Amino acid sequence: MFIRAATPGDIPSIRALEQQAENAAHWAEREYEALFAPDAPARIALVAYGEVGSGVVPIHGFLIAQCALGDWEIENVVVAPAQRRRDVGTNLIQQLLLRARKQGATSVLLEVRESNVAARRLYEKLGFSVRGRRKNYYKQPSEDALVLQIFVAIS
Repeated sequence: MFIRAATPGDIPSIRALEQQAENAAHWAEREYEALFAPDAPARIALVAYGEVGSGVVPIHGFLIAQCALGDWEIENVVVAPAQRRRDVGTNLIQQLLLRARKQGATSVLLEVRESNVAARRLYEKLGFSVRGRRKNYYKQPSEDALVLQIFVAIS
């Protein structure tokens, strides 16, 4: 598996993956296109993919995070259903944490549905811990979000 920065050409694959994921943040195409605009807020978009011989196989997953000065925030992580439990999400998040650390971030935050046990286990395995709760943050169905955080600053 390989991880690289996403490009505008990845938008169709990213959107297709996102639409397969019930718990993903569902963005409009224009929101994905805005990631690559010259005046866009500082964000990082990563894609995980595989290679077979000389041909590239479809994207296995993606991650999008907002990059503020001290605190970064993961906005969306999606792994293709056929690639789950194969460390795609783990590798994407580890790559983000590495980049955050190198760029001087102090922590990375995210929100996760309280009922999304698989995602919560992944984040906790990587060192994230619960820092708060946002009541009725999610809609359809209404559900609380847990705010998770990991400190990445090198001491």
